[in-house]
Amino acid sequence: METRSPKDPQEGLTPSTCKRATVEDNHLLIKAVQNGDTELVQRLLERGAEVNFQGGEGGWTPLHNAVQSSREDIVGLLLHHGADPCRQKKNGATPFLVAGIVGNVRLLELFLSKGSHVDECDFHGFTAFMEAAVYGKVEALKFLHEKGAEVNLGRKTKEDQKRLGKGGATALMDAAEHGHMDALKMLLEEMGADVNARDNMGRSALIHALLSSHDENVEAITRLLLDHGADVNVRGKRGKTPLILAVEKKHLGLVQMLLEQEHIDINDTDSEGNTALLTAVQLRQEKIARLLCSKGAHTDCGNLVTIARRHYDISLAEFLLLNGAREDFQPPAEDWNPQNSRWGTVLTRLHRMYRPMIGKLKIMIDEEYKIADTSEGGIYLGFYEGREAAVKRFCEGSEHAQREVSCLQNSRENCNLVTFYGTENHKDCLYVCLALCERTLAEHLARDSRGTVENTEDEFARHVLLSIFKAVAELHLVGYAHQDLHPQNILIDSKNAVRLADFDKSIKCDGRPQEIKRDLEALGRLVLYVVKKGDIPFETLEVQSKEELTELYPDEEIQHLIRHLFYPGEKWQTQLHKMLGHPFFWSWETRYRILQDLGNESDIKVRDIKSKILQILKPEPSEPSRSFDQWTTKIDPYVMKKMNKFYKRNCNFYQDIVGDLLKFIRNLGAHINEGQNNDMKSKIRDPAQYFQKTFPDLMIYVYTKLQDTEYTKHFPQTHDLPRLKYDGPDC
Repeated sequence: METRSPKDPQEGLTPSTCKRATVEDNHLLIKAVQNGDTELVQRLLERGAEVNFQGGEGGWTPLHNAVQSSREDIVGLLLHHGADPCRQKKNGATPFLVAGIVGNVRLLELFLSKGSHVDECDFHGFTAFMEAAVYGKVEALKFLHEKGAEVNLGRKTKEDQKRLGKGGATALMDAAEHGHMDALKMLLEEMGADVNARDNMGRSALIHALLSSHDENVEAITRLLLDHGADVNVRGKRGKTPLILAVEKKHLGLVQMLLEQEHIDINDTDSEGNTALLTAVQLRQEKIARLLCSKGAHTDCGNLVTIARRHYDISLAEFLLLNGAREDFQPPAEDWNPQNSRWGTVLTRLHRMYRPMIGKLKIMIDEEYKIADTSEGGIYLGFYEGREAAVKRFCEGSEHAQREVSCLQNSRENCNLVTFYGTENHKDCLYVCLALCERTLAEHLARDSRGTVENTEDEFARHVLLSIFKAVAELHLVGYAHQDLHPQNILIDSKNAVRLADFDKSIKCDGRPQEIKRDLEALGRLVLYVVKKGDIPFETLEVQSKEELTELYPDEEIQHLIRHLFYPGEKWQTQLHKMLGHPFFWSWETRYRILQDLGNESDIKVRDIKSKILQILKPEPSEPSRSFDQWTTKIDPYVMKKMNKFYKRNCNFYQDIVGDLLKFIRNLGAHINEGQNNDMKSKIRDPAQYFQKTFPDLMIYVYTKLQDTEYTKHFPQTHDLPRLKYDGPDC
């Protein structure tokens, strides 16, 4: 019988404890792969860790994680130990599809040799070719095309999703929607992509481009698609044509470009009967309206003159009259279609129903038409001056009603609040009429949240929180504190704009700090709620202490933001205004530009160690370690070596100080797009993403060091609040 020494680590272990050790090793294996620790991966595999273990909610295997990090050495090691090259995540994605996302051609080729099919797809119908188009991975697209990928394959989806119009999109649509010009050119000019292919909603690549939020190159993309024969009269969702979408973008250049097309139908309507001209007048786009009229747009398409006068666009109203529009326009009799998708069926029923008007308001007080409960009278669907409305019902003389109306009336210029239409009184009740939105923030997150993805730019959180911060900051500016900042009081409208609502607890604060500080603290909790995508209930966040919440999110940037909201100090009156200029609200591209500008400071370029800026940027001995410590070892070795060659003559190579990192970022940005540096560009790809992912705490470090110095000239400037640019739809 075998005996064990007293020091044998296996002695006394029961089968259950051995099993727990194995499960721990499986999780350690995932972590080791994510950290790129090859030696630990090797040890864990040799002692029995499950090579195909699928951890977490997404079902990622070690191999999926290795491919995501483009660690070809670890991929080879895992395959050697029996990793399944065709194993699917819970969404059906194989390592081959992940390789398409990251654009690693060598891994794509490897998995094809291991049994992957070039057109295999996940459960949402995405192929590796489509993923490469979504992320603009041109070399991956080229390789997959050479291997036989079907260029015009439409996204396959389940039948119930297809009935809802989901799926059907091609790689060309993906490239157009995400603004990848190089990928688009290759698909059209080298691969024969069908420029007029439609998805299951009938949208072509041109429609996808015009619906996209990537406006920086939408003109170039539209021109490219038109030059390759895109149908200029194609219809998208709700029957919108490219011309109407261009007007909705308020983009005069796009409208001009489309009107130059030979077969454009300038008077085509969407499914609601709106023409491009009617849309332009509704959106107060006088230049576009005049251009459309000069090109022959009919002026009998709606009550154009009345709309222009309602907006006080008197010159436009006179111009429309000269071009045949009528003051007494009567719309043709036709079925009415609601604008609000969520409440459309009920709105249609109310619209067709006869109801005695309460002033300008049409409403039916019935549970069928109630959309929310309140402490007093509920919120109902209605029509105010013919516009779909959410109507809050109060007892006449209610203190809550007085607060709501007072705050809304004094904040009409605040574009980030729910639009206030007006009020009506009837039978001891006050009706407060507001623009109708689709859902609350909590409902939006529950329905559309895809979870927090590590190392990706969270544009949704930035958009939502910037809108809320602006809304509250402007409230404070006119002397009001909201006092009820909760996810259910933040609304998302039909255009995905964020609107602050529910002011029946608002207070005319008159400069008193306690109300302002209460709003700031609630904003801090909302920051955590939004960045966590609603995974932590707001009620839970409300009962946790500020100290606990500050440590809840490991990201130093978010900690810095909420700490200044929780502890505004003596600057409580200006704290929120200052926070609008916080790096959290800067895009990765903006951060990259700022770091470049700082790296262009003369004292940094010559490494004047005694200079003011380098002294400020120098870390204190007591400061914690950061991602950019020993930064030269964390840059791609080939890129680091090539960049150092510029200083070979005087041996003045880059050093591990913050100033040299900024200089490196500046120099790389100045030269990476030069032809002789294509090799570096293939490794760095997008410099803004590369430096954000490699040094995630660099921007907040630089910001905190320089925020009260002359070097803030390089930061985006926060102007007077009433003139702040609003990134969503116009008021």
